[in-house]
Amino acid sequence: MLARASVIALCSALLAGPALAMDAQGFSCSGPFGADSSEALLKTTFGADNVVTGEVPGPEGTTMLATTVFPNDPARTLQFGWWDEEKLEGLSYVDLPPGMEGPHGVEIGMTVDEIAAINGQPYTIGGFWWDYGGYAMFESGTLASNDSDCYLSLRFSPADKDFGDIDLGPVSGEVIIPSTDPLLAKLDTRVTMVSISYPGPEGDD
Repeated sequence: MLARASVIALCSALLAGPALAMDAQGFSCSGPFGADSSEALLKTTFGADNVVTGEVPGPEGTTMLATTVFPNDPARTLQFGWWDEEKLEGLSYVDLPPGMEGPHGVEIGMTVDEIAAINGQPYTIGGFWWDYGGYAMFESGTLASNDSDCYLSLRFSPADKDFGDIDLGPVSGEVIIPSTDPLLAKLDTRVTMVSISYPGPEGDD
């Protein structure tokens, strides 16, 4: 866990501007990013005018309640979900913005190979182009060793372009893709979501 000063430094960087700096110790699941966070703490930390709670898009055309910090600045936007949606407390997840490093230095825009280098082991990715596609699964390596206070989730997507005659069948839908598959590099597959999740009440998640 980081010292309290590290969390203060991170929050100061978020407030200062779009360049999100982390100190040498990295991300901390504490303070506004801790399991006991709340909407009230986010308002105190980031300023009430920068915090909005409301319905956001969910999977399969659903909506869900979340608190968004810096909703009008995509370079800094953070989205927080809550286990207790009435009191808006008990952090369920937080989605990090581009340029902000998560645990072990992972961030949006990294390639499949860059994440493999951080993990130190191959891993797998769920097939793309469906509501639950693109999530990484780490059975071994650095990223499989989760802090008991919070858990890392990465989602990948191929580049948004026409791939011509490339056969996309092997990476489409409910399939499991090894990170060593060369097709992932051909599709310029990169991290598009870094999310931190937290155990629910009494350890349920």
